Amino acid sequence: MADRTSSSITVKAAKAEIMAVIADLPSYPRWASGIREFTVQETGADGRAARARLTFDGGPFSDTVGLAYTWSGDDRVTWDLVEKGNVVTGLHGSYTLAEAGGGTEVTYELAVDVRVPMIGMVKRKAQKRITDSALKGLKRHVEG
Repeated sequence: MADRTSSSITVKAAKAEIMAVIADLPSYPRWASGIREFTVQETGADGRAARARLTFDGGPFSDTVGLAYTWSGDDRVTWDLVEKGNVVTGLHGSYTLAEAGGGTEVTYELAVDVRVPMIGMVKRKAQKRITDSALKGLKRHVEG
């Protein structure tokens, strides 16, 4: 996985409240632009998703992929591609939450590989747009 993009935002809520929203994968289409469907296929002992299928419309690309999740309490979640799509061939992402003066700093990190050759700069811009949009949607959903 080549390029990784990272963005952060401060949300006026506790880590547990934010992570509960992040862990509710089926609700993503209501607040995360571009996500059409999220289906949990398997849960872990903590009741959170261990495996899920994601269908998204990402500008010029639409795809369905399988993801595996690793949860670290309310501090961090990571996901990795376990089932390639027609376009997406590699994917790693994470949300990291840290207390920050009256709120929580949420950092979203994303790295995506696709079958279609893309110039590095174009790929990084697309990843940045995805991370920024996801963080703003999360903030609106939690604070709203």
